[in-house]
Amino acid sequence: MPVPPAGTALAGGTNGPRALRPLLDTVLDALTTGAEDRAGPLPPGGPETVARTVRDACHPLLPDHGSGPIAALRTLIHTLAAGAADPADPHCAAHLHCPPLALAAAADLAAAALNPSMDSWDQAPAASTLEALTSRALATLVYPQATDPDALITTGGTESNQLALLLAREAAPDGTATDPHRPARPLRIVCGANAHHSIHRAAWLLGLPEPLTLPTPDGILTPDTVHSCLANLAGRTGPVLLTATAGTTDSGAIDPLPALADVAEQHGARFHIDAAYGGALLFSDTHRAALHGLARAHTVALDLHKLGWQPVAAGLLAVPGPATLAPLAHQADYLNADDDTEAGLPDLLSRSLRTTRRPDILKIAVTLKALGRHGLGELVDRTLAAAQTLADLIEAHPSYELHSRPTLSTVLFRPTGADHTTLAAIRRTLLTDGQAVLGRATTPTGLWLKATLLNPHTQPGDLTTLLKLVEGHTPR
Repeated sequence: MPVPPAGTALAGGTNGPRALRPLLDTVLDALTTGAEDRAGPLPPGGPETVARTVRDACHPLLPDHGSGPIAALRTLIHTLAAGAADPADPHCAAHLHCPPLALAAAADLAAAALNPSMDSWDQAPAASTLEALTSRALATLVYPQATDPDALITTGGTESNQLALLLAREAAPDGTATDPHRPARPLRIVCGANAHHSIHRAAWLLGLPEPLTLPTPDGILTPDTVHSCLANLAGRTGPVLLTATAGTTDSGAIDPLPALADVAEQHGARFHIDAAYGGALLFSDTHRAALHGLARAHTVALDLHKLGWQPVAAGLLAVPGPATLAPLAHQADYLNADDDTEAGLPDLLSRSLRTTRRPDILKIAVTLKALGRHGLGELVDRTLAAAQTLADLIEAHPSYELHSRPTLSTVLFRPTGADHTTLAAIRRTLLTDGQAVLGRATTPTGLWLKATLLNPHTQPGDLTTLLKLVEGHTPR
């Protein structure tokens, strides 16, 4: 077979690696020069400057005659890298957007080259087995006493929470068994004001009533408040799902999981825990006790592209047994014909609401195999220690105010006496100058700057510099 031109060569097959090698050299060089040109956590100049640079570099994006693969890769990847918000920079600390391990990114390249589609076994023979083994190993961390725990691979916490609500809706009794003339009462969701926005969005998407949202003045759900709510709902509503959070987006707080599990059990409510942020504490011998009670939930959301250092996407929804997943059963003859399933071909279609799916499990499996639980746990410990160091620096600084000691790796702080307008302006100035990427969080005590530390290699000097950058933009 004649060798195709470089731009049309395929990534797979025995010739694929040979075609990829010179392209990868170009990609790596462009990533390097782009990062050098950016020279910071964010490109300076703000949205208009970045947009103009991208437009100029890309024009024309669909030419009549292409520039060839090397030039196109060099130009666009350099432009993307130079204009990136780089989560590997210790001053890029706004969001739950981690710097991925080089190991995981390399594995993701193999996934892209092989391109298995995780919707039928004959498209992903080895990958489907790897997904089953890896997802069940992770589910065992969540449910160590369960006989056959399992987990679905998702795009992240939002999809995991949506699936949890869907499974709760489908598992709920319809309210018509004893009285056929009584209309069915829909599932009622109870959550805290600290819950991720995806809980409310999933309820809307699934046609459920707006979640009953309880106040969380201290950033966490209080069992007494939940008990009063569920007692008040008794006999007045249909089935109830209580959702708790292990690692809130605003502050990293963890709800009192054992006590909430007790309340849910007392009132016969289903229990879901969104541990998309905090679930990685399961890898740490030092911090895993903070997740005591996790195994009592009917469903648990995890997300390893937060405190797991995986490229997006790397979410999971863990369950204590496969029966929980029965409502997802779906059949399409061309993907999971009944006779194929009976003959032993694994049914992958019933493991997601998506059809075509990337083999996101590969990068996760490579990371687990390479580092083990203790290796990942050490990265978790380092990252949480960095957050404690930042809190120490803030408490010791006469010009700063600390919101509270960090639970995970999120630290809320502000210059003493700074009002909302000043804080917002400081944050935007740092963004526009390309010096630092800080988030914002609103609590009952006002607006705070938010540093979400996810780089396990962050040093105390990086944190001191970050505080100096904020101080340099604070009005005197």
